[in-house]
Amino acid sequence: MEDGTAERIRPRDRILETARDMFHKHGIKGVGVDAITEAAGTNKMTLYRHFESKDDLVIECLRATACSANAMWQKFEAEHPGDKLAQLHAWVRMAADCLMMDGRGCDMANAAIELSETDHPARRVIKELKQAQRDRLVGLCGDAGIGQPELLADTLSLLLEGARVSLQSVGAEGPSAQFVRMAEGLITSFRAR
Repeated sequence: MEDGTAERIRPRDRILETARDMFHKHGIKGVGVDAITEAAGTNKMTLYRHFESKDDLVIECLRATACSANAMWQKFEAEHPGDKLAQLHAWVRMAADCLMMDGRGCDMANAAIELSETDHPARRVIKELKQAQRDRLVGLCGDAGIGQPELLADTLSLLLEGARVSLQSVGAEGPSAQFVRMAEGLITSFRAR
């Protein structure tokens, strides 16, 4: 943002974008508001004018992540109109691409692990957003004509979460390298039932 774009982006958006990036790279608890405001080229007064607390900023970051996920679903529909099975295969490819592009994992899952207090305000938001993603995947599996769409969606979700952990712990050559093959095998198996 050294070319002057920092000044052209609204302060709220600049803070949100900076916080999302920093939370993703360093964790929520690893980043303070001072670091966020400095990196965003603003100050704490401006941050607190737009977000009542760091917790509110975290929640808005998670909601922005959910918006990005919604854009992904819309892309599947646009690229494969009316072909739900192709959209499901596109979900698998996108999940694999995300795994290999970014070893940090899912922002919502990371936040859920980091924010271990059950009454933390972001926990409710994480649950709602993760449930919405699950519902969307269940719907896609069902619309693709797969029997037991809830079981397949949950199995694919757990496979993806496990692949993320495997990538973190043993690297790209570990079991996560087989994600596409395993996911496609699951889809084929469920379709054959």
